[in-house]
Amino acid sequence: MVVHGKPAKMRVSLRVSKGRYPRMPLTDARIRSTKPEAKPVKLADGGGLYLEVRPSGKKLWRYRYRIVDKENLFAIGEYPEISLAEARAEHDKARGLVKQGLHPSHARQADRLSTQLANANTFEAVATEWITKKAGRWTPYYRRQVENFLGADVFPHVGKLPIRSVTAAHLLDIVRRIEDRGASTVALLVRQWSSAIFRYAVATLRAESDPAAALRGAIHRPKVKHRKPLTKGQIKDFIAALENYGGYRTTVIALRLILLTFVRTGELRKALWAEFELENAEWRIPAERMKMREPHIVPLSKQAVTLLRELQTYTGGRGMLFPNYRRPKDCMTPTTLNRALERMGFNGKDSIGFSAHGFRATASTLLNEMGYRSDVIERQLAHAERDKVRASYNQAEYMVERKAMMQEWSDLVDLLALGEKKERMQDAA
Repeated sequence: MVVHGKPAKMRVSLRVSKGRYPRMPLTDARIRSTKPEAKPVKLADGGGLYLEVRPSGKKLWRYRYRIVDKENLFAIGEYPEISLAEARAEHDKARGLVKQGLHPSHARQADRLSTQLANANTFEAVATEWITKKAGRWTPYYRRQVENFLGADVFPHVGKLPIRSVTAAHLLDIVRRIEDRGASTVALLVRQWSSAIFRYAVATLRAESDPAAALRGAIHRPKVKHRKPLTKGQIKDFIAALENYGGYRTTVIALRLILLTFVRTGELRKALWAEFELENAEWRIPAERMKMREPHIVPLSKQAVTLLRELQTYTGGRGMLFPNYRRPKDCMTPTTLNRALERMGFNGKDSIGFSAHGFRATASTLLNEMGYRSDVIERQLAHAERDKVRASYNQAEYMVERKAMMQEWSDLVDLLALGEKKERMQDAA
């Protein structure tokens, strides 16, 4: 057969010489042996993938493709950092994108942005944001507690990880470390806080689920040891010990006041003179200093007002009722009252284990025995009321009963003190 005067065999050789048939794939040996020339050299691997050897000696992987009849070039990377096998794998992924009409470079930019966002949204970053959002409803003490425990027990292990990559296994390891050191209560709190952080991350589209939820039941909840309230006899002993206490008079007044008002120790220690209306016999504690973040009214008995007027002679010229003697700008420390109780024999190793917080249980127990309604007692203790409308109603509705109750409670304490004095006088006689 003759084509344009030439044999068919000659036609085949011409096609080969013009490069219309596929070239052989690249090998590592060929790549290494190719030396740079005065102009860039292109070593094709097939499917648009080639290696460009530049005069400088750099060897760069490139992928040439077309989308909407327009030629484009995708830079895969540099050899040998990107091996031949890795370049082919990237080429296969890029070809798949091109078939969908997507530019590989655009997909790479999106992946990089996603990685940057993940790195910015670390567990610690999201946790810090969550704390800032919630702190307005927390007491300063509770916020410090959250920050300190997360900072000491959680952030060192997963704080720098993107929150999406933190797993239940990570969290289980953390809470078990805490539990193993005997701090089961802290372990429970850390699990609860971690769960709240993940729920916040889900709500702000930075996580898909809450892995901490899977850890419910994984921590042994320690049995709560409730302090026993003082009996009437122990109240008599306490009053006798208080009268003989050799410490500061302000500490004695603080212990008498907490017995008569049965407020939380922090509410008493941080009390300000501006909160008191002695003429109306009321103490109005603002919401920001209350555990439940609601304002609280404490009706003051005659005995409490007398103590407060005496206290005014010591600290009335200052903002706080109980300033710290070493640091006048701060209030009395949390340990002051319990240390006083310890010296009086009510707290410590060889004692009944009574703390300043126990005055609340003492008042609650005896007032219930005296026949006061539990709703009135609970309201005066400033315990949480689930129904907010009912809580507001109760605060006004129970005030008359609360005033009478607080006065009768103080009168009972006086009777117990008087009985104790009579017994001492009889013993002396």
